[in-house]
Amino acid sequence: MLTTTFLALLVFSFVSSITPGPNNIMLFASGVNFGWWRTFPHAIGISLGFGVLLAAVGLGLGVLLNSTPMLFMGVKLAGGAYMLYLAWKIAHSGPVEAQSGTARPMTLFEAALFQWVNPKAWVMAMVAMSTYTLDGNYLLNVAIVVFVFCVINFPSVTVWAGFGTIMRNFLKDPLKLKIFNYTMAIALVLSLWPMLTA
Repeated sequence: MLTTTFLALLVFSFVSSITPGPNNIMLFASGVNFGWWRTFPHAIGISLGFGVLLAAVGLGLGVLLNSTPMLFMGVKLAGGAYMLYLAWKIAHSGPVEAQSGTARPMTLFEAALFQWVNPKAWVMAMVAMSTYTLDGNYLLNVAIVVFVFCVINFPSVTVWAGFGTIMRNFLKDPLKLKIFNYTMAIALVLSLWPMLTA
């Protein structure tokens, strides 16, 4: 991989990982509602799941989806439906003290699986593999793209969980927390628009 391509990949992976999207909005809300340590497995799951998705796209799944638009649309619609469900769950989260024993953050495995229905993750993976694997030795370039994203994605997403955790004290007031949760749910729904229309 050329140095200029590698530097561009670093910038793209950072910007696409740190900017708001479904994963970061959910991590922020989880940090507020459950705290840092309970949200930490969710952040790990995002990075691992996205790494696997990225490798799969690079090893041929991206070509299959590009050649089968109905399949790609099905993935986006399934992801959109699941994200609407998650937005509803976020909107109806109550204060941590008042939550039933069933309330919990997303697990590592659930967060990893979520990447497969996350429209932003699919768009990021398709763009990354079609843009940064063009210089000779394709398999090595796929491995480099996956490695760079895994290294940059994890600290980027944990920032959102950390910021949510910092906001916990401010949002102890049930009314503030309710407003916050509804705002995060709306933001999650709005984050669907650019990805579903891409």
